[in-house]
Amino acid sequence: MNAKDLLIALFVPLSWGLGFVAAKSGLDHFPPLLIMSLRFFLSSILLVWFFPIPRGFLIQIFYIAFVSASLQYGLTFSGLNILDTSTASLLIQTEVIFGIITAAIFLNEMPTKKQIVGILVACIGTIILLGTPSVDGKTFGAILVLSGAFCWALGQVMVRSLNGNVNGFTLICWIGVFSSPQMFIMSFFIDGNPIPFILSASLINWFTVFYLGVVMTILGYGAWFYILSKYPMPVAMPFLLLIPVTAIFGAVIFLKEYPSLDVILGGVVIILGISIILINPKIYFTKMKNVND
Repeated sequence: MNAKDLLIALFVPLSWGLGFVAAKSGLDHFPPLLIMSLRFFLSSILLVWFFPIPRGFLIQIFYIAFVSASLQYGLTFSGLNILDTSTASLLIQTEVIFGIITAAIFLNEMPTKKQIVGILVACIGTIILLGTPSVDGKTFGAILVLSGAFCWALGQVMVRSLNGNVNGFTLICWIGVFSSPQMFIMSFFIDGNPIPFILSASLINWFTVFYLGVVMTILGYGAWFYILSKYPMPVAMPFLLLIPVTAIFGAVIFLKEYPSLDVILGGVVIILGISIILINPKIYFTKMKNVND
């Protein structure tokens, strides 16, 4: 991987990890569903002019948007509103575990022995994390984040039903088109009239929306799709392990949230388990060599 592509690959976990920090800051003003609605409104309104309507797949994408965006982000960021940024960003790594489980249940894709070991290690780390003082009295927040991770995994199974007929950016765009009004309506009924939150938002609050909609969504996914177009999945996926690392450092620098040692311990075990699942050293270095050759 050349230097330019390495920087682009590193931008993905950087933008997505700091997205947790930006969202945590924005949740001081906006309710979770509303800020996600505004995020996807901004990203979709900027992208929709460049990507054609995926005719024949709109109904499927509508349901995918509801599960993988509206429910997933609504649950995840409602949990983030309760938990520390570090804890939430580590718990969301269970998306990988739920992804393997849902693939086994709905797609009959049985996990390998190596994946099972990784799942067990990651589950031990999750248990350690759930037993830390940072989750004490905030169990509901942890349940919300874990539920969001499950919805993400279920959404990926639904995406597979498209059989690759809708490219990545088109899918992101039209998921935003559908999920933004879905979350706006949900916010109206759960949080009350969203208009006062919008009218009273400060410049900093709007910068948060801009970061989530443009940097995290458009630029972050743009970088991710670029890497996936040039490198095989075993080379690309390990970069995502840096997401909780950047989220934790961002929380320390910008939010003055300092994770305790037991949170770090649980997080290290979780990341170790996910690493076992995602990284196959033999395949990784072979494919890296082939790409560089």
